[in-house]
Amino acid sequence: MTRSHALRTAAAAATLTLAAAGLTACGSSADGGGGDSGKKTIGVSVADQKSLFYVAEVAGIEAEAEKQGYDVKIVSANNDSNAQIKQVNDLITQQVGSLIFTSQDSTAAAAGVRAANQADIPVIAVDQRPEEGEGELATYIATDSVKAAYELCTWMFDQIGGEGKLAILHGVLGSTAEIQRTEGCEKALDENPDIEVVAEETANWDETEAFKATQNILTANPDLDAVFGESDAMSMGASKAAREANKEIFSVGIDGFPTMFDAVESGLTQATMAQQPFKMGQIAVQNAIALMEGEGDDIPAEQYQDTVLINKETVADNKVEDFYGPDAQSFK
Repeated sequence: MTRSHALRTAAAAATLTLAAAGLTACGSSADGGGGDSGKKTIGVSVADQKSLFYVAEVAGIEAEAEKQGYDVKIVSANNDSNAQIKQVNDLITQQVGSLIFTSQDSTAAAAGVRAANQADIPVIAVDQRPEEGEGELATYIATDSVKAAYELCTWMFDQIGGEGKLAILHGVLGSTAEIQRTEGCEKALDENPDIEVVAEETANWDETEAFKATQNILTANPDLDAVFGESDAMSMGASKAAREANKEIFSVGIDGFPTMFDAVESGLTQATMAQQPFKMGQIAVQNAIALMEGEGDDIPAEQYQDTVLINKETVADNKVEDFYGPDAQSFK
């Protein structure tokens, strides 16, 4: 049983009330046709357009689709699983030629993939994936989050001398990234028995939730040494809570957000593992077009993208635009 098993067991599927937000993109038409190009539209369903990862992914999708002369129809679910299932069904009704799918959770993923399979629409999953046996994917494009978390936690434990008290801030429980990042850090913990996990809280990738959670953790554990935030936003929330409490902690995250580059450079946080969402969006479009043109036989079933450790020593040698696209600075 993992350290986070109790957390996941206690987590129930919440009823979300956010309204679904639709994003229209270049040249899409109501019937899924491709406008003047005469080519079918690529359907895109993303969990939200609040996370900078998803914003950069969509930017990569739009840039590559425009470059290739294809139209895209993009919808965002505003983190509402039920809304996303409906949106995917709407895209299928519009007869899109392929579906790029970043799901809110495994429920939305499984339902969406099954529906697309029944309509013979190939599915390119990005970042999140359905449970095994819940539908067929043409390919899955994602960060190797197990590897990223393992390498990041191993580095952090070395930096704090191989011993100390650690808090873990989890993302949305049950999501692919949360499961894999927890697994990666647990592997590093197994190799560092003198690191004691004194608290685990769920902050749902959110900075404000992480801030409040860390305030409570610090009250109960004033001698806390470090925080592993499973996202940059949570790492920054933890660091800000510690700063407000006049505490010094070692705080790391995973994402590589533009704001996190600044936080590492200023010393607010200590490190992040930078992902490549803009590139993932580009790859997804390239794969979608190949599948629509009957040329997708050579597409790998899984396409894991590496991360890059960004810390005080490396931040000046890396440009955030290389990870989040040419407009990355505007995402701050």
